[in-house]
Amino acid sequence: MGEFDLIARYFARGAMAANPDAFGVVLGIGDDCAVLAPTPGHHWLVSADMLVEGRHFLSTVSPRRLGHKALAVNLSDLAACGASPRAFFLSLALPRADEAFLAGFSQGLFELADAHGIVLAGGDTTAGPLNINITVMGETPRGQALLRSGARADDDLWVSGTLGDARLALEVFRGTLSLPGHQFDEVRLRMELPEPRVALGRALRGLATSAIDVSDGLAGDLGHVLARSGVGATLRLADLPRSAVLGAMPQDIQQLCLLSGGDDYELVFTAPAEARERVLAAGRESATPVYRVGRIDAQPGLRVVDGAGRLIEQPLQSFDHFKS
Repeated sequence: MGEFDLIARYFARGAMAANPDAFGVVLGIGDDCAVLAPTPGHHWLVSADMLVEGRHFLSTVSPRRLGHKALAVNLSDLAACGASPRAFFLSLALPRADEAFLAGFSQGLFELADAHGIVLAGGDTTAGPLNINITVMGETPRGQALLRSGARADDDLWVSGTLGDARLALEVFRGTLSLPGHQFDEVRLRMELPEPRVALGRALRGLATSAIDVSDGLAGDLGHVLARSGVGATLRLADLPRSAVLGAMPQDIQQLCLLSGGDDYELVFTAPAEARERVLAAGRESATPVYRVGRIDAQPGLRVVDGAGRLIEQPLQSFDHFKS
């Protein structure tokens, strides 16, 4: 099977098959460039992520789940900005044209794409070690994108969903701890099939003062918000949402997974204290649980406290490709 046969068979449903007028994709796969027509009065947001085998995913993941995750981690970036997904580009390096892999990968990819109304508008394929690069495009009303730079002292600090299960699954894969089969399946699902919080991001437009998705670990990702906003934060460890599986683990494992686990793809965001009821309503509107877990401080730095308000030593660092 040649390169263009591969594209035609597995990926060339393209913009034309998905009502391009609804997404601003005038011309998709098949030319040198996709042609996009941004809507007047809107901003287009673009993000790119690369997934490398052995670094971002394990060889044991099913192709269908890998297709889902490859797009999900990119949609999560749009969610953190409050953007509505519109189009994405896929560049794929493959060791060989394995039809069974491609069938599962494209199925998982397009199932999630259809769920969020986003169109594959183009990309590239080549031979090489398995490497997946996706660029996503989304839009918000002009001036309404959620950014990392808007947190203010006395804002509430919020988190969506639950944290830490993906890291817990990774530790099982690494052999540092073990879980019963059904519990491992539960946390592995969170690692391999993350759900991007796109609906919540949209519901928080005009409400949240800042936001970021938790991809490399809560402590580090929150640190980006604090640095860009010029503020600090106090985070209540006891209030961080976690699954029953993680909640049954020793405290040191819980702290590791909650604060520096990564791969959660939940949103951490800030909002004024007077907006608490509106934030809870946004969670209900988007069918996404949200939890108030701390506050933004004028004093720089991140402080983690226990249930009694005592400072916890927090030497943990989030994932860094060139330090971890």
